[in-house]
Amino acid sequence: QVQLVESGGGLVQPGGSLRLSCATSGIIFRSYAMGWYRQAPGKQRELVATITSGGTTNYAESVKGRFTISRDNAKNMSFLQMNSLKPEDTAVYYCNARSMLPLGDYWGQGTQVTVSS
Repeated sequence: QVQLVESGGGLVQPGGSLRLSCATSGIIFRSYAMGWYRQAPGKQRELVATITSGGTTNYAESVKGRFTISRDNAKNMSFLQMNSLKPEDTAVYYCNARSMLPLGDYWGQGTQVTVSS
């Protein structure tokens, strides 16, 4: 029933840009905070950015000033605009939808982002 589907990943050169999209279905979108997480090989999954239903954003220090999270409540989608990409940004990026009340926590399948020359 609940589906989160990421798209927009790929290979990009250092300094380049990429925009990730997350399409959701099966949830009351406006009731959920949306997030982007990433996981590199051999590393723990880490938070990249979150945005509340009201538009309040939080970012990991490593991406502040370079990444922008947004949401379109009319389209039930979230986005991650990534600029000035670095090789250390290489990871699988996951979309997350989370609700505190009622409790809910859903994940997409991930999309690969590779930053390399």
